[in-house]
Amino acid sequence: MAYILAIAGSPSHPSKSYGLLEYATQFISQQGLETDIISVRDLPAEDLVYGRYNSAALEKPKALLEQASGVIIATPIYKAAYTGVLKAFLDLLPQKALTGKIILPLATGGTIAHLLSIEYALKPVLGELGARHILSTVYAVDKQIQIQADASLQLDEEIEQRLQEVLIEFVQAVNKSQPDVKELAYSN
Repeated sequence: MAYILAIAGSPSHPSKSYGLLEYATQFISQQGLETDIISVRDLPAEDLVYGRYNSAALEKPKALLEQASGVIIATPIYKAAYTGVLKAFLDLLPQKALTGKIILPLATGGTIAHLLSIEYALKPVLGELGARHILSTVYAVDKQIQIQADASLQLDEEIEQRLQEVLIEFVQAVNKSQPDVKELAYSN
């Protein structure tokens, strides 16, 4: 069965980008795929800041990433770039950590003006980590997402539809990337 790792790049919680990530993982779980969420804000700050590649705290996230067929990365956009805490985490990953994985970037921001930040800031770093199959980004403006009193998410109809469409595409791409059991039997 395919496994999906969702990476939350927000330095705060709750956050709208984390809410999008939760929505995405719930949707994907309903499609029969196993998911986990890691939040980079929960990793030791000193490990991230001082670039401790061998940190014991990074062993589990790196192992989960290695197992994943697909990766969803969610981040808020601040000052036309993804978060520093996400960048610090990505910098500590092995050189080709995203090779062979289907990648889905999700982002939130205060204005549509930062829409291309993912194209010009995040995607080049993902490519450097070996990502070759990066799906269309879903970028949501803050006013399209409301966090309710019970911490649930209320999405604008248009953004919910776009998110569901790309999640269906993501699940299909991940499922296609899985080796066929029959192929494995004949290759041995």
